[in-house]
Amino acid sequence: MTQAEERVARPRNRRVFLVIVLAVVALLFGVPWWLLVLAGPQWPVPVFVAGTVVLAGAAISLPWLMILGHGRGRDRAARIGDTVLGVAWVLFTWTVLGTLARLALLWVADPLRSRLVAGLVVAVVVALVVWGNVEAMRVPRVRRVDVVIPRLGAGLDGVRVVLLADTHYGPIDRTRWSRRTTAAVNALEPDIVCHAGDIADGTVDARRTQAAPLGDVRARLARVYVTGNHEYFGEAQAWLDHMTSLGWESLHNRHVVVSRGGARLVLAGVDDATARASGLPGHGANLESALAGAAPELPVLLLAHQPRQVRHAAAAGVDLQVSGHTHGGQIWPFHYLVRVDQPTVHGLSRHGERTQLYTTRGAGFWGPPLRIFAPSEITLLVLRAAG
Repeated sequence: MTQAEERVARPRNRRVFLVIVLAVVALLFGVPWWLLVLAGPQWPVPVFVAGTVVLAGAAISLPWLMILGHGRGRDRAARIGDTVLGVAWVLFTWTVLGTLARLALLWVADPLRSRLVAGLVVAVVVALVVWGNVEAMRVPRVRRVDVVIPRLGAGLDGVRVVLLADTHYGPIDRTRWSRRTTAAVNALEPDIVCHAGDIADGTVDARRTQAAPLGDVRARLARVYVTGNHEYFGEAQAWLDHMTSLGWESLHNRHVVVSRGGARLVLAGVDDATARASGLPGHGANLESALAGAAPELPVLLLAHQPRQVRHAAAAGVDLQVSGHTHGGQIWPFHYLVRVDQPTVHGLSRHGERTQLYTTRGAGFWGPPLRIFAPSEITLLVLRAAG
């Protein structure tokens, strides 16, 4: 594409993006307004006006809050905008589901039926938002999974791999949460700790304090890290360098080998799938470079932020890929949309004859401080040799 074509395409792309954003906002707030405020309930005028003002005000403010918060780095605006977005998604979802309740209550005449459904929807939304915030802000629960690696040597049987991903240090100061999460990781007495990307939303300087407890993570054999897509919204190379300064091995399309009891394991890592499109020099997922020089008979544990990168891992005969990115959907029923883009949302799956993939729901959250029917996790993978 020529420079002239780029100049023409850029405003057109912005217009398309703007239309999409406005359409999404109109749906998120318009559907609840229509079903809960306007159609059916026949609310008294003060209730109708109040509901309209609240929903319209939120709809108008949301785009500006997101631009100020995530576009211009103003954390207070981001906190408010993210919360509004999360509540709007939950309200939209349960308003749509509320239409089923209307069908179940056909024997009740309007406007009582519509008012009952509206009250039920609001009560459910309030309960889910409160519970979802508690779930998002707590220290993740530990999920233990045994994984059989046929090529794993006997000396490494039972090796304990702790998987972190999607810590997403961001506009909400979670330094205390970070310290408690590190303590939970250390309590598992890991041999290897993997961080599969999306450390933070923002620059190293902005999130340094929240990320500092990662330097206290302990592991007998190795602490390894790869970039996620959110690093490429900011300072990917700076985060690689910062993690190295904290004592982690930054697996920027490279590998290290760990050994125990005469058995060896290759720990390889690749950049996120979006790295090449970022235009950052020297960045872009390159599995061939990551495995260059590794003995072909050794088992390989690969860190790759997105589950969909498993296609290349399976082609290369990787034994186990660990990934994050999906958050398990984070806010139900968003996992159905995630599944369109990724081969799996969470858990252990097999891809090809040799390759297994473990996808964690992640430790933190992005955007709305909510986790609804998608609990956060610290994953303890216990690797087992065959037999």
